[in-house]
Amino acid sequence: MTKQGNLGIASVVILISFILLAMTAFSVLSDDTTNSTSEEEIQEMIDDSLEEITKYIQITDKIGKFYGPPNQQKIQKIAIMIKPIFSNEIDVSDITIKITNGNTIKILSYSGFAQPVDTYHLFEHPIWNNITENTFSLIATHDKDNSISNFNVLNKNTDMAYIIINLPSDYYMKKGDTIILQFLLSSGIIKTMDLEAPLPMRSIASFD
Repeated sequence: MTKQGNLGIASVVILISFILLAMTAFSVLSDDTTNSTSEEEIQEMIDDSLEEITKYIQITDKIGKFYGPPNQQKIQKIAIMIKPIFSNEIDVSDITIKITNGNTIKILSYSGFAQPVDTYHLFEHPIWNNITENTFSLIATHDKDNSISNFNVLNKNTDMAYIIINLPSDYYMKKGDTIILQFLLSSGIIKTMDLEAPLPMRSIASFD
């Protein structure tokens, strides 16, 4: 099937999802007046669902690694796992990443390097050596047809890969520091997340 055909199917699925969500919301608001959930909370849940559906990409894991001596540890590397919501082609080269710490903004482009995780530890994978402060790469964890590694494309809803970023030195994160990271797709879709560094209890930390 062509890329245009896949996009058409995805659009139909999204439209159907909108209708189902609207019907569900109307039913809940009309018939369940005794429910403790407020209308505002229901609307917020619906908005969150719509936002996730319309952005095509799910973020399923957000982790970073601390480096440095005790009491001076800072996160220098981050890895964000992505997967398509639908079986639809997502060309990684069409993704740009914007990072801001509130003072400066950094724009990252795709390095052109994507490799399977194989037997390597995630943060020690040799692909990190190919990343500059201006680029990001991918480490594929689920990729049955090798579309990520060979063609830089996520094409199945079972595909999963970590976007990996070597933070510039002025973006290193000590406990409590926050950066805003945005995935900017050529289609105009934007995926935004706030990352706050936790206590360095372990060298590898999860962002809430």
